[in-house]
Amino acid sequence: MSVPDGTEDLWRRLAPRVLGALTRRYGDFDAAEDAVQEALLAASKQWPEQGVPEDPGAWLIRVASRRLVDRIRSDRARERREVAAALLTPEPGAPGAADDDTLTLLLLCCHPALAEPARIALTLRAVGGLSTAQIARAFLVPEATMAQRISRAKQRIRDAGARFAPPAAAERDERMRTVLHVLYLIFNEGYTASAGAEVSSGELAGEAIRLTRAVRVLLPYDGEVAGLLALMLLTDARRPARTGPDGALVPLADQDRSRWDRRAIDEGVALVTDALSTAPLGPYQVQAAIAAVHAEAVTAADTDWPQILGLYTLLTRLAPNPVVTLNRAVAAAMVHGPSVGLALLDGLGDEPRMARHHRLPAVRAHLHEMAGDRDAALADYALAARLTTSIPEQRYLNARADRLRAGA
Repeated sequence: MSVPDGTEDLWRRLAPRVLGALTRRYGDFDAAEDAVQEALLAASKQWPEQGVPEDPGAWLIRVASRRLVDRIRSDRARERREVAAALLTPEPGAPGAADDDTLTLLLLCCHPALAEPARIALTLRAVGGLSTAQIARAFLVPEATMAQRISRAKQRIRDAGARFAPPAAAERDERMRTVLHVLYLIFNEGYTASAGAEVSSGELAGEAIRLTRAVRVLLPYDGEVAGLLALMLLTDARRPARTGPDGALVPLADQDRSRWDRRAIDEGVALVTDALSTAPLGPYQVQAAIAAVHAEAVTAADTDWPQILGLYTLLTRLAPNPVVTLNRAVAAAMVHGPSVGLALLDGLGDEPRMARHHRLPAVRAHLHEMAGDRDAALADYALAARLTTSIPEQRYLNARADRLRAGA
């Protein structure tokens, strides 16, 4: 029996709100999530026959609450202290409560007690509504491994004594930065898969954009939320041109820009323009501005590299890190020549985060090629190809080396 059109999207939008409502009411994140999944299963069976309820969110809350009550009642060790509270079905809440619950849920999933991979997995599971199998496929790990990662994350949150409540004012800004960083990492993994045979995972990147849009609705005046959403849209707009007919990776300079998503570009440019003029400056806004400069160049030759170099210099002051230095070196090479870019890379290999990352030798190889140093470029292309775990990137790097050997 088919599910009514749009119902699956409705479930994914409602699931974090229902989970938030139950967690807020009963205080048991793990049990609440199981109850929500059972309610969604019940909806998948009943709604095709009976139609979508007038208030689908309230329906899911009611059914999930009943499942949770049954589970609590069956647990004799907790019966005396929880049954009285569990007998009541939680109300959906006052206007805005569902949205507040979604934001609180995001903050909970990005709790400081969790390591970065656990934050990502738990956010995708609890807030994104992806199944454990979907998350496992996206990160190329067995489903059992991902299930264990999510289970441990929930246990660690419980052990840390976390409550389903907004963090204290002193913690909120830091926790929100963590939320945005997690969404950024999810998008990056979707846009450029770190391993495997595919260049990207559209589902994962799309989920990051959807979740960031949700945060944008909740925090409409936050410049960094707007900047992150703009960055995602402007970057994802290039997706149709990133691969050739054979699935091979196509670098930015060689992409057919007529295939870029102009609607996403227009939205991203408008977002970052507004944020830069109305909100305190932040790193995501600057990164979005860089992406906007690339997006507005009709051809690669039209790229305003001096402006990009200036923005990377600003980003270095706002959020210095090795990846920013790497990208600034490319911009500097485009403005002042490859020797200037290579000089900026000196010592970057000593950074723990870059020592085994393929992007450093890949950039070095590109700059050596620009400088006409064929042997150095070949050595770095070969090193980068060995270090990457992405098959399309490996093929691209080897192809660059082969062209150099052939004198092309």
